[in-house]
Amino acid sequence: MRSTPCAALLALAALLAACSQASRHETPAIDLPATWKTLPAAGAAKSDAAAPEGWISADQAARPLAADWWRGWQDPVLSALMEQAAAHNQTVAAAAASVRQAQALLEQQQAALWPTLGLQGSQQRSGGDARAAGGSGSLNLSASWAPDLWGRAASAASAQAAAVQASQADLAAARLAAQASLAQSYFALREADAELALLDDIIEGYERSAAIAQRRFESGTVARTDALQAQNTLESARASRAALERNRHLAENAIAALTGQPATAFSLPPARSLHDWQRALPAIPVDVPATLLLRRPDVAAAERAVAAANARIGVARAAWFPTLNLNASAGGGGATLADVISAPQLLWSLGLNLAQTLFDAGARSAAEKQAIAAHEQAAAAYRQRALTAMKEVQDQLATLQTLARQQRHAAASAENAAAIEQQMLNRYRAGLVAYTEVVTAQASALTARRSLMQLQLQRQQAAIALIQALGGGWQTPQQAPQQAPQ
Repeated sequence: MRSTPCAALLALAALLAACSQASRHETPAIDLPATWKTLPAAGAAKSDAAAPEGWISADQAARPLAADWWRGWQDPVLSALMEQAAAHNQTVAAAAASVRQAQALLEQQQAALWPTLGLQGSQQRSGGDARAAGGSGSLNLSASWAPDLWGRAASAASAQAAAVQASQADLAAARLAAQASLAQSYFALREADAELALLDDIIEGYERSAAIAQRRFESGTVARTDALQAQNTLESARASRAALERNRHLAENAIAALTGQPATAFSLPPARSLHDWQRALPAIPVDVPATLLLRRPDVAAAERAVAAANARIGVARAAWFPTLNLNASAGGGGATLADVISAPQLLWSLGLNLAQTLFDAGARSAAEKQAIAAHEQAAAAYRQRALTAMKEVQDQLATLQTLARQQRHAAASAENAAAIEQQMLNRYRAGLVAYTEVVTAQASALTARRSLMQLQLQRQQAAIALIQALGGGWQTPQQAPQQAPQ
């Protein structure tokens, strides 16, 4: 059987269709240490272990973070709020819509790899005073295909597939950010509840102290200054309580927005006890630094952006080569459409069109340079994103370690300040000290107690920030980031 030039071109197109001009994608190299740096314990002796002083080795086999990491606090109210945020947070909903948009664009890119078919049919009738009525009909079936010479369409589809994966990672990052913001706002609200309860007790004590000072002034035992100082201390505590109420309202409004509810229709009742807020921090597994590249959705999104940019280089390079279009049609005509369908002979045609740009004043060269520069930019952004991720984890590890130390000292300070306050009150009742010493002791005790509560809040928020920095239990769906150097 003798081959025709058309058949030869079809065979050549089939062979070239899988040829891509894009380089093989490789995740940009990052020099990562095998351990995390921590602060050395105060007074700790130097270790002869393999790890340098101030560094600890992470357990590579440590269990990953759970997707519902907030359940580690065992707070049913927080868990319920997280469920509401998952269903109604509008930032997450917008990110989910972006994923669907990217997927639709991918389907468009993939459709370009396939032929297109068309069908046209018509029926006309005409007539006039001088002639009899007549008619005509036609039916045509057409097909066209642009074989993916040099892999241009395939590279574009690969770029969009990477963009879809990046948008999926962006969705995970948006969801994690919303979860972290919700948890931090929730604990800020609970800390405000605890401080309000503390100030209610303090104000009650200050009222008793002010009454004692007023009675002693009225009896002539002390000067009016003592009564004024006591009243001033009381009013200052009341002002602090009003500021705390404002902070609580702001945290409550933030929770409403994060859960997709209007602030005017949302409220959370105060905590019933300090236990509802002062919960132990959950255990947070920390893997080796390289594992972080698999767990951070923003890092994964940056890596996918590199892959997309690499595929677009292939698109730009394919523009240097000729394009081929194949066309085919079959049809016929008659007095009616029925005649066309039943006609024993139909008209058909086959054709091809080969095109090559000879001169474009450097447009293709500039497009290729732009694609290469975009790839370099994406690679640099990926490296910076990975370095920033390392920094954020390292910051929160150091913060948690420091805050734990601070909280131990603050607890001892609050206990001592409370004892001094009680001693000063007893001595004042006995007429042994001036009321200024009572005021000083009360201010110190209040400051110490509030500082202890605020440190507890800072530890909780630092733990949440560490979980967010570690990726919150998310796992990248693609395999490419697993090639990241250790």
